[in-house]
Amino acid sequence: MGLELIDTTWRKSTYSTANDDCLEVADNMPGGLVPVRDSKDPAGPALLVEAGAWSAFVASLKAAAPRG
Repeated sequence: MGLELIDTTWRKSTYSTANDDCLEVADNMPGGLVPVRDSKDPAGPALLVEAGAWSAFVASLKAAAPRG
């Protein structure tokens, strides 16, 4: 049985523009999961990532971002 994501509120990074291909994520899902999908294919599959792993991924991106 799969997780229903029909009424999920998705968000994109504030760094993306309307024409950029980007990942979208949904917050506050039950079970400590973070759904991630391709913004070019919103009806396509979503990858479910453990919340702790997602937080570590985002932290590593922020640490690697150029400063200036």
